[in-house]
Amino acid sequence: MAGPEGDRLIRVDMTTQTATTEPYPDEWKLLGGRGLSAKILLKECDPTCDPLGPDNVLVMAPGVMSGTAAPTSGRISIGGKSPLTGGIKEANAGGNPGQDLMKLGFRAVIVTGQPADPEKRYGLEVDGEGVRVVEADEYKGMWNYALCSKLLADRPKTASVISIGPAGELKLSGASVACTDQDKERRPARHAARGGLGAVMGSKGLKWVCVDPGKAKLRGAAEAKPFATTNKDYTKAYREGPQMFATGTSSVVPVANMLNTFPYKNRTEGQSPDAENLAGAKIVESFEERGGGMHNCMTGCIVQCSNIVHDKDGNYKTSALEFETLTLLGANCAVDNWDDVADMDRLCDELGLDTIETGAALAILMDSGGMEWGDAEAMKGLLKEIADGTELGRAIGNGAVATGKLRKHARVPHARGQAIPAWDPRPLKATGVTYAAGPMGADHTAGLIVNPGMQPDEFARASQDCQLVNAVCDSSGFCQFLQPNLDDIRNYYGLLYGEEISREQIADLGWECLEDEWKFNELAGWKPEDDVLSDCLVNEGIGPDNALKFDVDAETIAASKVRFPPREELFAMKASG
Repeated sequence: MAGPEGDRLIRVDMTTQTATTEPYPDEWKLLGGRGLSAKILLKECDPTCDPLGPDNVLVMAPGVMSGTAAPTSGRISIGGKSPLTGGIKEANAGGNPGQDLMKLGFRAVIVTGQPADPEKRYGLEVDGEGVRVVEADEYKGMWNYALCSKLLADRPKTASVISIGPAGELKLSGASVACTDQDKERRPARHAARGGLGAVMGSKGLKWVCVDPGKAKLRGAAEAKPFATTNKDYTKAYREGPQMFATGTSSVVPVANMLNTFPYKNRTEGQSPDAENLAGAKIVESFEERGGGMHNCMTGCIVQCSNIVHDKDGNYKTSALEFETLTLLGANCAVDNWDDVADMDRLCDELGLDTIETGAALAILMDSGGMEWGDAEAMKGLLKEIADGTELGRAIGNGAVATGKLRKHARVPHARGQAIPAWDPRPLKATGVTYAAGPMGADHTAGLIVNPGMQPDEFARASQDCQLVNAVCDSSGFCQFLQPNLDDIRNYYGLLYGEEISREQIADLGWECLEDEWKFNELAGWKPEDDVLSDCLVNEGIGPDNALKFDVDAETIAASKVRFPPREELFAMKASG
């Protein structure tokens, strides 16, 4: 049966370079983003496949609310089997491609196969006239900004792009997938970064996807008037609220440093002596002199957490310079100022690299004596080298574990092969449970709990609750920074489809997503005894008297994967990432 409003799926076979569409299954109408990606991958992707081989499946799935007038609702999930973790992966991005696909009625792009010639490059065009795979050899090796500038030069202003840089083409495990933002320049500054899905896209020979919705209208709601009223009320309440992200995630630096989760020198310490020079306040101060400022990365965003950073001459440098990047490419590498980190953020966006994985890899290189701590110029030089495919460049581009192996260095903070994000599991032990047992590996967006005073008997429940709420949020298309709760999301779903969505239904959607992901990983070969963090996080302490260690027992970690009965607090719990 066809899905709502004639929605469709796009299927792209890169072996034959053909694209077709088919009706969207009605039974999946409440699925989008991460939940839809998980469902497709479990059904259609062999969990034992080579992540960079022809049998992996790449999914691009906007959230359920993407393309509607709901505020801050246009996010897209990129999914596939991760070359880093060997399990399922979803990475979430802003920008306009998710909204544009949904305006055209496309609920997901499913990419399979692999070209016979690995040197060929292709693009996918999606618009009101259909879907087409086209030759794109002229874009081979191009960095993301130049690629998008060339690709969009003679296309309508309504078009947006999903692309990979050289790192993805080289199939490096730290490669990201870029999405263009809503500014008139349409910069490829929004990245589905974690898990190496840019390498999966590169293995398919797919360099870019260009989506042009033309004059397609926003998706309408079955309950149009209540939907419009809800949008107005929700927006008003948010703007009258605390505005946690008014100056971006970079504003978190002082708090993180105080909590010993602003790691320094490959996590040998939890605080950086340079925290003040890396904090978001310095970036905000630069706006008056250099220009730049805060903006929204996608049309309809009311959070506006993205900063546009200019150089000393007032020229655009990068967007957005986030907390995670300031931590991993800054403090963790002993870099002492945000300006250098901004340069490296731009390089990572250009090359198509996850700044978390790349910063962790560079810190391991420094920790092993391969580069001086804090040598920002050497770091920038090495990042540029990644595009050339040198041995060291490839190791850094392949991430923390690969760099540790090359350097024969044991201090590699990771979970399931993926580098630990800024939020350290030693002071934030419930978050550590998410890293150890969650289906995404070390990914703070899967279930971040910033509560250093939490008691051990709450770790498993807190991790599970947060994972469930975030799975629903990442399936909805709402941004985690809007901080919707399950009641907010089910209310929106109900108005969109004109039917009551119960608390039981919305909670079950989140749990079903997690179960699909865990099942995929089990079939891929993940074992419960590997639900652990690196020895350095278990045995080496940080904070006062080096007392903070990840000392959560295996029973507690395992308990986070057994469903707790939903409680009242679950439905009021806000998404957090």
